[in-house]
Amino acid sequence: MKKIFMIFAALIAFAVSAVAEEAASFAQIKHDFGTFSEAKGKVTHVFEFTNNSNAPVVLQDVKASCGCTTPTWTKTPVGPGEKGQVEVTYNAKGRPGAFSKTITVTSNQGVTRLQIVGEVLLERDANKEEVK
Repeated sequence: MKKIFMIFAALIAFAVSAVAEEAASFAQIKHDFGTFSEAKGKVTHVFEFTNNSNAPVVLQDVKASCGCTTPTWTKTPVGPGEKGQVEVTYNAKGRPGAFSKTITVTSNQGVTRLQIVGEVLLERDANKEEVK
């Protein structure tokens, strides 16, 4: 009897998590900015999502893993079938080297983690590359 109960509980947990994952479906969860010069300063990418559920999706909070990354997002409820977005800006100035930043999106449907990656060249190194 305990085995049946455990199997039933696992199936319910799986079904609930599957619904939550599909409610706000992001077109992509990782963006690679590639290699660019710190002289470029700020770079921005927009992550778009679609509400695949029958209820509105409300983005309650969006947090970046550090202060060099600034997110803005759709503040109004996103109705069924509608699209919303999370715009992420990374400030490369004074931050040479590879980077990988996580943006945690919390909604009434669950939590999604987005990621931005890239490599920032020192301004003087980027100028050398352009001369060649």
